[in-house]
Amino acid sequence: MISKLIAEIKKKDAPVVVGLDPQLAFIPKQILDKYYKEMDYTLEAVSEAIYEYNVGLMDAVADLVPAVKPQIAMYENFGIPGLQAFKKTVDYAHKKGLVVIGDIKRGDIGSTSTAYAVGHIGKVDIKDENGNVNTVFPFDEDIVTVNPYLGSDGVKPFIDVCNQTDRGIFVLVKTSNPSSGEFQDQEIVVGDGATRPLYEIVAEKVNEWGQDSMDGDYSNVGAVVGATYPEMGIALRKLMPKTYILVPGYGAQGGSGKDLKGFFNEDGLGAIINSSRGIIAAYKNEKYASFGAEGYADAARKATEDMLQDIRENI
Repeated sequence: MISKLIAEIKKKDAPVVVGLDPQLAFIPKQILDKYYKEMDYTLEAVSEAIYEYNVGLMDAVADLVPAVKPQIAMYENFGIPGLQAFKKTVDYAHKKGLVVIGDIKRGDIGSTSTAYAVGHIGKVDIKDENGNVNTVFPFDEDIVTVNPYLGSDGVKPFIDVCNQTDRGIFVLVKTSNPSSGEFQDQEIVVGDGATRPLYEIVAEKVNEWGQDSMDGDYSNVGAVVGATYPEMGIALRKLMPKTYILVPGYGAQGGSGKDLKGFFNEDGLGAIINSSRGIIAAYKNEKYASFGAEGYADAARKATEDMLQDIRENI
């Protein structure tokens, strides 16, 4: 799967993924009002509004970027109707030729982790009474994010499913949020009294796991490293030379193009940069306010173009 993502990145000269993280405050009033009128003030109305909003965004940026990243919590927030919007968003993204990174941050042990993996990047075979098999792909993302806190027991079931269905994962290594250091930066004794930060130990494990799922020059086992920590990004790039890095934290969280060069390899590949609300809610930003709520998708396209220019000028 990583080879497919790389091919799309090269084709569009765009190491960028748009995060589809809908919030009610982001959805233009005219879209919400349309479904409230049809379906009353219900979760079903919100679900339809989210989907229409996402369709407009994907139509606006699909020719510019290789991938989108729906954050499942922003859909689970609206219950089963929200999850239906998530699934429809995944399916529409595929129709537009986009790679889908499901930001699910799952991770458990044994059969539970396998169930998460199968549900999101795997397949289920359902046999009828005559033994005929109907193979279905439940959520059908291409790549998902995985929490490694439970160790190999939680991650290897995902790798097994990746290898069965040619999918991928991005493992959390050094996240972009301010409090990530409370655990991730803790110094761990590794021998002879020497210490290393936990995120480096996780990175080395990601590099090891990745050897079990190579797809060309890079592995289907990627890593998440925040743009808000560029110096750590440089160190982690060296520890994971064959690992693709998903880089959140650009834009609204403070990361910019000048922070990104160290996340890439000398081949100009190795990283994909995420922006979520900086693109999908661009019309609320003073810089793009002239587009108005009616032009939310055009504002998102312009914000994407500006992001691409910033990245191309700095890497």
